[in-house]
Amino acid sequence: MPDEPSGLSRSVEDYLKAIYALSESGTVASTSAIAEALDVQPASVTGMVKRLAESGFLTHAPYKGVQLTSAGVEQALRILRRHRILESYLTERLRYSWEAVHQEAERLEHAASEELIERMAEALDNPSHDPHGAPIPTRAGEIESTDSFTLADLGAGVEAQVRAIRDDDLTGLRGAEAAGLLPGTRVRVRQRRLRDGFLLVEVGDRQTTPREVKFEVAHRVFVVALPMDPSPERGR
Repeated sequence: MPDEPSGLSRSVEDYLKAIYALSESGTVASTSAIAEALDVQPASVTGMVKRLAESGFLTHAPYKGVQLTSAGVEQALRILRRHRILESYLTERLRYSWEAVHQEAERLEHAASEELIERMAEALDNPSHDPHGAPIPTRAGEIESTDSFTLADLGAGVEAQVRAIRDDDLTGLRGAEAAGLLPGTRVRVRQRRLRDGFLLVEVGDRQTTPREVKFEVAHRVFVVALPMDPSPERGR
């Protein structure tokens, strides 16, 4: 397979992006985790990890997973920028649906020229976030740092705001959209029903009926805790 415009193969770019995503979410980028994220065999991951380590893109500690080097992070952020700008352009200008745009961007992110990506960004007035709320890295390789965790980690009674939804799983996207868990929406967990496998969540207006959100969906919704409102009415 010929190299992509970056000089890296598509598979290398996919691996770097997947490892970055695993590390960003706090998951150890183990061989099994990478294999699951990319839907490949663990034996294939072992070979690619060795290749990427030899190329200086990552370090590998046996039994502790892999970590990207500064060169690996730079490349991962470059491909993330391409993907998220493509998602933004396809959604805003070509009216792709919220749930379908990810797969289309996956197909285009390796082939589009840098000039095309930057023209898309300029046409959109250089967006800071993609349609799913994820921050878009800058051309200089900088990315917004936010203290966030998932809805599944949110304690009962804590109010938060949805920051982003992971876009690499169609079922998760549909579940989040169906529950009204869109970027910018305020949420508060009423109950954590672990045995039943779902959270009871107030979405938006506190006067609305709480909704059942499966843990598998909640794990894909990133939120930022909001300051507690000290007014007496909030506790009613």
